Amino acid sequence: MSYSDYHSRICFWMKEIASMDNTIFLGQQVASEDFYGTLKDVDITKRLEMPVAEDMQTGLAIGLSLQGFLPISIYQRMDFLPRAADQIINHLDLLSHLSRNCFEPQVVIRTTVGTTNPLNVGVQHSKDLTKMFKGVVGFEIFNVRTIRDIDEAYSYAIHTKRPSMIVEYQELYVGH
Repeated sequence: MSYSDYHSRICFWMKEIASMDNTIFLGQQVASEDFYGTLKDVDITKRLEMPVAEDMQTGLAIGLSLQGFLPISIYQRMDFLPRAADQIINHLDLLSHLSRNCFEPQVVIRTTVGTTNPLNVGVQHSKDLTKMFKGVVGFEIFNVRTIRDIDEAYSYAIHTKRPSMIVEYQELYVGH
């Protein structure tokens, strides 16, 4: 698959999700740099720029979800998701169960694994922590490397009433 195919399909889904009345995109560089250009068709009023505070961002996304929003919580690098582990593991994953289904947070966590080729972004920006999170949460975690993966992940994320995590790979954005 080419860079343009991957990028175009992600852009398609971001535009599709943004067309829903209740969506909001939050994270670092979502308003200022369009997150690899994938948010270019998302109205700026649907984007909330966040500071480097992953735990706060996840908590805010959970709160927004409980108020009827569908937050797409974007994290530049998966390496930093452990900073939000308490919110993800003990709140987002368990809230439905702990509340006997009175509260069902639907949050989409969108993150990337940094590339090592053609440019190595370093050990702090290229960890894939998918196995770690799959070992501790019960919601779906998708690794998207093909058009079919992208379609499956984002379709699931917007149609389920559960949290989900979508892991993208930066090398598929930079092309070869």
